[in-house]
Amino acid sequence: MGQKRKVLLQIFISTLYLSAFTFGGGYVIVTLMKKKFVDQYHWIEEKEMLDLIAIAESAPGAIAVNGAVVVGYKLSGIAGALTAVVATILPPFAILSLISVFYDAFRENVLISQMLTGMQAGVGAVIASVTCDMAAGVVREKHLSSIIIMGVSFAAVSFFGVNVIYVILVCLALGIFQTIIKNGIHKNNHPARMDEGRVGL
Repeated sequence: MGQKRKVLLQIFISTLYLSAFTFGGGYVIVTLMKKKFVDQYHWIEEKEMLDLIAIAESAPGAIAVNGAVVVGYKLSGIAGALTAVVATILPPFAILSLISVFYDAFRENVLISQMLTGMQAGVGAVIASVTCDMAAGVVREKHLSSIIIMGVSFAAVSFFGVNVIYVILVCLALGIFQTIIKNGIHKNNHPARMDEGRVGL
């Protein structure tokens, strides 16, 4: 019980910290979760993190919250998911409540405007860095189909302006198809079936 509380506390502090100092949208906090929970704590494997991010992206709602749910649930079940969600929501809720009170002053402040412009450049760098790391992970697996899907998806979104939702749905369908084919091959090569064939001979 004490170990579980310790894990929940770490989830809360880590997610609260990431949410409080993350600027640029949900994709940034998800990529920073990868750095925190995969690279630093080694609580989640990189391949599994990719799966969790895919679930967070394809589910409706804010990706930062979705990412917190799937990561928290993976680490500590329902309690972990709730802890991560609360920690993710608290900083933006507090900051936006404060900004709403002083909205006019913030909108006309040149210093804040320039600060946000600089943050955008940093956010772009963070997303690019983690995207490269994750793409390298897919390439290292040496699954030709996955590499082709990744390349075609990138081209569809970047060069042809295809809606991300359609890309996700197509990739989802391809993943299901691959799983069915793979399971079918494994069943056909199952030792029990091979033994039955030998008995018949």
